[in-house]
Amino acid sequence: MDYFLTVFDKDGSLLLNESFQYDEDQAAIEHGKNRLAEEKYQDTTHRMTRNGKLLLFHR
Repeated sequence: MDYFLTVFDKDGSLLLNESFQYDEDQAAIEHGKNRLAEEKYQDTTHRMTRNGKLLLFHR
């Protein structure tokens, strides 16, 4: 399944926009959280989706 992780700056511009594939949501969520931590974006507005389903969100 395809997953999309997007991080937004306060002005709405994209700071990170990545896609990746996993077989299950939990593995993808862990990957997304790790990527956010690597880039130090845990507290920045972000979302992760799969087929329109919101899996991670922070505002």
